[in-house]
Order: sequence, then C-alpha cells, then structure tokens
Amino acid sequence: MVAMNWRVWFVLAVGLVATISGGARAKDLVVGFSQIGAESEWRTAESESIRGEAAKRGVTLKFADAQQKQENQIRAVRAFIAQGVDAIIVAPVVETGWEPVLREAKAAGIPVVLADRAVDVSDPSLYATLVSPDVVEEGRMAGRWLAKRLDGKGSIVELAGTPGSSPAIDRGKGFREAIAEYPGLKIVKSQTGDFTRSKGKEVMEAFLKSGQKIDALYAHNDDMAIGAIQAIEDAGKKPGVDIVVVSIDAVKGAFEAMVAGKLNCTVECNPLLGPAIFDAIETIVAGKPVAKKISMKERLFEQGEARELIGNRKY
Repeated sequence: MVAMNWRVWFVLAVGLVATISGGARAKDLVVGFSQIGAESEWRTAESESIRGEAAKRGVTLKFADAQQKQENQIRAVRAFIAQGVDAIIVAPVVETGWEPVLREAKAAGIPVVLADRAVDVSDPSLYATLVSPDVVEEGRMAGRWLAKRLDGKGSIVELAGTPGSSPAIDRGKGFREAIAEYPGLKIVKSQTGDFTRSKGKEVMEAFLKSGQKIDALYAHNDDMAIGAIQAIEDAGKKPGVDIVVVSIDAVKGAFEAMVAGKLNCTVECNPLLGPAIFDAIETIVAGKPVAKKISMKERLFEQGEARELIGNRKY
C-alpha cells in the first residue's frame, strides 16, 4: 500500500511539474511590445489583436507607443530588457538602426519577434522571427490589378509609405515589378504620405495642382487613399471614376469608400497578427525552433464585392 501511494504521488508530481513548465508557462509570460503608433486603422487593429491575444492567454503585456519615432522604440526596448521580460515584440518604424539594441536583447537572452515589418541587420540571429504579410506580393497584386484596369496604359501617381520602412520599400518594389511588363504604364509622381490620412490628402492636393495628367492613384495604404479621395473631390473630380484608386490594407474604411464608389480596389494586409505572434513566442520560450518568417494569407477586394463583404470585416 505504501509503495502504491509513493508511485501515485510520483505520477502526480511529474504531472504538476509538466503543467508548470508547459501549459501554465504562457500565463507566466511577460512580454514587451514596442508599437509604432496609431497612425492608421490598420495599426490600431494590429495593437488590439496583440493586446487581445495576450489577455486571452494570460500573458502580461507591457505596451509602449513610439508615436512613430524610432528613438522612442529603442528606448522602450532597452526598458524591456532592463525589466527582464521573457520576449519582446517590435513593429519597427524603419528597417535600419536596430543592430545595437537587438544585440543588447540577444546578450540578455531575450528573443525578439518582429511584427509586420522587417529590419536590416548583418546578423539575422538578432531576431527570432518575423510575423508578417507578404508585403512585396501586396504591391504586385495592386500593380497587376491596375494594369488590367487601365488596359496597360496610363499615368500613375504614387502615395508612398514612411521613407525607410519595409512596407514602403516592399510595396513600391512589388508594384514596380508588376507594371514593368506594361511600357504604357508610367509612375509620373511619387511622394511619401507617411501612411496617414492627413498627409495623403496634402500630397494628393499637390499632385492635382501640378497639372500632370493623372489616370490612377496607387496608395501604399488605405488611410492615405481615403485622404487623397477627399483631395480629388475638393478638386471637382470623381474619385473612382475620373481617377482610378487602388490601395493596400483592406480596412473597413476602404470598404466604405468602395461601397460609395470612390475606391476601386484594396489589397488585404491582415493586421490580426496576435495569435501567430504568441504561438511563435510560446514555441521560442519552450526552446523549440520557429520559421524565420511566418506569413499571413491575404487577397484582393474589388469595388463590386464590397457591399456584400463589409459587414464581416473585423478591422
């Protein structure tokens, strides 16, 4: 009887240890999250997804809003390192300038997960993984759609994202790759709108006042496109008719603009990264390997299907 009790207690003890080191481990996690800011509907949706998933899993999330300044992000990452968090999530403002602080995180044994944007570093081991949409393909999808819509001929103006950011670089790259097959398509003007609605409106106003013939607008995100639509209307033109408008993100505001006939097409960039990010973090903390890049699946939406789909949008 004594021997049997000993065995029972041994099994129970092993199970308790496994629970502490495995299933309950997520609840003990403390994770720092350096977010760029709240410059768009997309960014807000991403923050809510990460916060919501942390709460769902019982993870303590330390959130820092960088207000679109890299120096604020670097300061936040150093604060997370000093606090001894289990992992750090960074949505980097720009690609460059991260190597020193990422080396500090690596030296402290704290894994870094990149959210939606890449970094340019000499040593890829400085971050554990990048959880992101295929941003180059987003640009290609927009370019292919526009080439078909314009029948391979036309003058395009481009509202680019924040200079030096990976989405701006990659969405510009993918778009140019797609339209390179059509000599009749030309990007006649390109300028940053910093991914914001107000800047998109301001830059589009300048494009329109230049007197340049504009057949289409390609915006690196929906918020800039929505700002530009206001500028087009203020100039007495019909967005979506006089000027074809295509953008990226597929936020609810873009669907509203498509229903109104003012935006022709938006390419999805899924901001609901929380589940994939915390799956990766839990795998890393458990000492298991993860892919260097974890991509999200996306699609393109046209104006004609917006009314049917708008009610199902989560962001």
